[in-house]
Amino acid sequence: MNTDPLEAVLFDCDGTLVDSESPSIRVLVNFVSEFGLQLDFEEALREFSGNELAEVLRGIEQKLGRSLPQDFEQQFRRRQIPILKEQLQAIDGAAELLNAMTLPACVASNAPLHKIQVCLEATGLDRHFAKSRIFSAYQIQTWKPAPDLFLMAAQSLGVAPARCAVVEDSRFGIDAGLAAGMQVFAFDPHGVHDHNPQVTSVRSLSRLIPIFCH
Repeated sequence: MNTDPLEAVLFDCDGTLVDSESPSIRVLVNFVSEFGLQLDFEEALREFSGNELAEVLRGIEQKLGRSLPQDFEQQFRRRQIPILKEQLQAIDGAAELLNAMTLPACVASNAPLHKIQVCLEATGLDRHFAKSRIFSAYQIQTWKPAPDLFLMAAQSLGVAPARCAVVEDSRFGIDAGLAAGMQVFAFDPHGVHDHNPQVTSVRSLSRLIPIFCH
């Protein structure tokens, strides 16, 4: 396992810093039901969390047996954003960890830039990240589990990948961090996932304070 000294931390956003997966998937499940497809919420949460929306929609179309409207994603975002602004909460321990951080940090997410900013602002976590330290896969049109987004963020921070920590909750982000050659910390609050031996699993973000805050 890579034990190089850490010089930067790359955070995922959805499901890692903010509890946005549940409300977003609920909006998606309700919207899809209007097209005749009934999805179980818990199953959808397990299957779709952390994945690129385009991939999620392709999976839904396979289940539905036909294409969704061309403006489905736009309509979904229009429904999603107000719900996030109203209901979104920070993950327990996120503010505590960010307040204590001494290493430089950024956000690197599969979500669109506007959605990332809405999530951070709604939870008050935006004060910890300058706009120049918020990175979206939509900027490069390459999504996790490809490592490109993390590598771009590391280059922007001027830190070698081996000296970057990645904090992720989804298998897509964990795989991306490993592919980038970074030190990966899996946020697994319920301790239910089996992880690669190279991955450090934590059930609380506050457990990272001694590691990231010197």
